[in-house]
Parts: sequence; structure tokens; C-alpha cells
Amino acid sequence: MAMIDEPLYPIAILIDELKNEDIQLRLNSIRRLSTIARALGEERTRKELIPFLSENNDDDDEVLLAMAEELGVFIPYVGGVEHAHVLLPPLETLCTVEETCVRDKAVESLCRIGAQMREADLVEWFIPLVKRLAAGEWFTARVSSCGLFHIAYPSAPELLKADLRSIYGQLCQDDMPMVRRSAASNLGKFAATVEQSHLKSDIMSIFEDLTQDDQDSVRLLAVEGCAALGKLLEPQDCVAHILPVIVNFSQDKSWRVRYMVANQLYELCEAVGPEPTRSDLVPAYVRLLRDNEAEVRIAAAGKVTKFCRILNPQLAIQHILPCVKELSSDSSQHVRSALASVIMGMAPVLGKEATIEQLLPIFLSLLKDEFPDVRLNIISKLDQVNQVIGIDLLSQSLLPAIVELAEDRHWRVRLAIIEYIPLLASQLGVGFFDDKLGALCMQWLEDKVFSIRDAAANNLKRLAEEFRSDWAMQHIVPQVLEKINNPHYLYRMTILHAISLLAPVMGPDITCQKLLPVVINASKDRVPNIKFNVAKVLQSLIPIVDQSVVENTVRPCLVELSEDPDVDVRYFAVQALQASDQVMMSS
Repeated sequence: MAMIDEPLYPIAILIDELKNEDIQLRLNSIRRLSTIARALGEERTRKELIPFLSENNDDDDEVLLAMAEELGVFIPYVGGVEHAHVLLPPLETLCTVEETCVRDKAVESLCRIGAQMREADLVEWFIPLVKRLAAGEWFTARVSSCGLFHIAYPSAPELLKADLRSIYGQLCQDDMPMVRRSAASNLGKFAATVEQSHLKSDIMSIFEDLTQDDQDSVRLLAVEGCAALGKLLEPQDCVAHILPVIVNFSQDKSWRVRYMVANQLYELCEAVGPEPTRSDLVPAYVRLLRDNEAEVRIAAAGKVTKFCRILNPQLAIQHILPCVKELSSDSSQHVRSALASVIMGMAPVLGKEATIEQLLPIFLSLLKDEFPDVRLNIISKLDQVNQVIGIDLLSQSLLPAIVELAEDRHWRVRLAIIEYIPLLASQLGVGFFDDKLGALCMQWLEDKVFSIRDAAANNLKRLAEEFRSDWAMQHIVPQVLEKINNPHYLYRMTILHAISLLAPVMGPDITCQKLLPVVINASKDRVPNIKFNVAKVLQSLIPIVDQSVVENTVRPCLVELSEDPDVDVRYFAVQALQASDQVMMSS
């Protein structure tokens, strides 16, 4: 009897758990659907499990979302592609629920299933589903249908294709703005599957309706359609149909639409080509850079370098640079920040002369901006300017500002400067570095912020690698070791960290002669945190120094620390001793 009842058991549990009041049990049950389907076998999954799921009217969105996701990968459990259509009814129901994320997931799963279905099955099952949803009484069904047309259309016979195009056109004129929004955002995907002959007639008229919609939320999605359709049309059609729309959108009464144009402008330029960009889109872009809404200026400022690359330097200097100058003193700090993050990229586009004359003053004003993010964005891209104007000019004009920022009150600005130092050092060379930046690097080891001290220690290691160990022996090691007697234990810990980073670069001789004695001495410190950090540093030095040094100097110190009253010191000392044993055994 038990043998006969066994296959019924999973479905009975599933039914019980799916009706349970506890949402977690219902969720777990849905997430185990594939296991249950395997236990039932393909036929019973098709005949019992899927119909049960179709009827399951759970009211919790989390359960429905999990179900929509599971069904998307369910084809193997219902007997493969030839039976894929049985998964459509439960997903069709989920396409009509109120919660957006459930509908989106159901549409995604339907697309995944539709992409694997055979052509005949698509015509028989999938296309009628799309048409049912598109004619749905409730707007949620119509919203979901828009995301399925690009899967249904390629397999449809000619008559059905015309039908689908006409239905999509109706959805674009639906009474509900949500439906029109969905139609606008999916238009690019649908258009990509439509034949070239119908693209100009049907799709372009649909698109033109959307661009004149009275809801700005629909128009701003039509902006994305401009870029998508522009890539599908011939260049001359693109100029005739898409370009006027972009120009109109750049003057739209809604700032959200203008913001979308500013955000997508580079893609739109690629769609219409270089000539129309120069004649029609440059004035539109200049308007956006001078827009009265800060959000639009932010989006436009962020694209300034990309846009300049499309133009020749002359046009960029003539039209874009005056706007950039205005933006560098914009009343909104976020506009200045967006500009600062990309303005350095303009240097290679404009060339040496224009950069020195026009851009350098703007860089300097942004480097002295009161808002830390603006200064940060400039610092992080300095190397792009150096490639154009050369190190001499950079050091004369920008270095004083950099040195000033090294003591900035905002620690993130100081951190950005530290991370830039090795690059600056490699470009400036040893002599210049010693004069201007050497003292700064030591100063950061005693910063109040841990992240700065940590970065300063890493910075010393990178400098030692850049300028070699002889230079480091003269200019880094003595100054670092001096600081081990700092009265504050946190600064002494930073020095230990710096020693552990410098040792591999300096090599075994200098480590044994100069660095190791300082570490051994620090093991007598009165603060336990220093002592267990000594144990960690000694462990990192074991592979670097000779075996005899480990035996005679390192191990005795670790043995002493392993008997320390503090439990953490003992723990790290024992760890280091074990590491030393392993090194000895392997050698």
C-alpha cells in the first residue's frame, strides 16, 4: 500500500504547505517545485502539478514571485520543449496580478519559455496568449502583453504578423498611461523583429504617436526608442524621422524628458551619424548644458567628453567649451561634480594648446572647489591631462593645488591623493618627488583616520617598488623606523604594518639588519595590541629571512609572546610558531 501511495505523497505535502498560513512554508514549498516535479515524473507534473499551480490563488506577492521564477526553468520537468505550452496558463494568470515585480518576472519567464518553443507551438499556444493579454479587461494584462510581442512576432504567419502590429499600435494608444509606458519601453525590442518594409510604415507611425503623448512618463520612454529605432533605420530615414524628434524632445516642457535626452544623447548621436550631429544636435546639446533644471545639466555635463569626441576640436572649442566654463562655476555642486568626473577626458580631444589655454584654469578652479566630491573627481583623472600637457606644466600649475589637498579636511580627498601619489611619483621622477612629496608621505602615517594611515603604509610599499630598495633605504626606512616610538599605540601599529609591507620589497639583508630589530624590540611594548601585531609581522617575515635568523631571533621572541598573560597575544604567537614549523618542515 505504501508503494502505491508514495508518488501521491509529494503533491499532498505541496498542497498542504501551499495552503499553510505560514508564508515561509508556502515559499519553501514553491522553491522545491523542481524536486516535487522530479518525484512525480513528467506526465503527472503536466496533469496534476501544473493545473494545481494554475488554480493556486495565493495572495502573497513573494510566493507568486517565487512561482513565476520557478516556472521559467520548468521545461525539463514537463517533458521537454514539445510540452512547454503547458507552462503558459499559470504564467498567464501571473501576468495579470497587481504587483509589478510579479508581472515582470512572469513576462521574463514567458519570454524564456517562448524562446525555446517550436514554431508551430508558438503559433498555436503563445500568440493566442499574447492576444488574450493584449485584449485583457484589466490594464495589468495589457501592460504584460507588451513585453511578449518580440517573442511572438518572428514565428507568426503573414496575416498574424499584420494583426500583431495592429494590436501593438492599439496598445500605444491605450487609455491607461501605464499600458502606453510599457508599449513605449518595449518598442525597441519589438521593432528589431519587424521587417524593414513595415518598420517605416507601421512602427514609425506608432513611434510618432508615442512622442506626442500627453504624459511625460510616456514621452521619456520614447526617447529610449529613438536610439533603438535609429540603429534599425537607414541613415537617411534616421535623419528624416528620428532627428526632428530628438531636437523637439531637447526642448520638451517636461524636465524629465530633457533629462532623458541628455542622458541618451551620445547613443542618439551614434544613431543619426556625424554630419547631422554637428549641424542639429550641437545646438540641442548646448541648450541642455544651459538648461534651467540642475538634473538636466548634471546629465548633460556627464556626457561632455563623449560628445566632444564625436566633434572636431574646432567645434568643441567653439560651442562646448564656453558652456563648460559656465558649468565649472554652476550654482549646483552636483553639476560641478558631474563635470569634474569627465572634464579631464577633454584634454586629449582638444589637444595641448587648447588644454593649456582653456582647460587648465577650469581644472584649477575645480581643484579648489569647496565641495569635496568635485575635488576628488578631478584628482582621480589627473593622468589624462599629464599625457597631453607634459609633466613640467602639470607640476607648475596643478602640483601646488595637489599639495594643498593632501592636507584637506575631508579624509576621502586625502585618500584619493594618496592613491594618486605612486602614479604621480612615476611621472615626476625621484628628484622632484623628494623635494615636494616625500614629507607628505610620512605625515600621512600619523593621520587621525585609520584608512589614511593604512593607505599611507601601502603607498610607501608602492614607492619602494617604483624607486627601488636603495632609494627606499635612504628616504623611507629611516623615517619610518623613527616613528616606532610614537607615544600613541595606534601610530606604532601603523609602523608595524608598514614594516610588514616593506620587508618583501627590501629583501632579506635589509629586513634582518634594519627592520627585524625594531619588530623584536616592539614585542616588549606594554600594549597587547602591539604585541599580537608583532606576532603577525614576525609570521610574515619568516619566509623572507634566513632559516638561522628564524631559529635564533624570531622563534625565541614568539615563544616568549606565546606565554604572555593576554589571550590574543598568545593566540597569534602560537599561530606564528605553527607557520614557522611548517616552513621548516617544507625546507
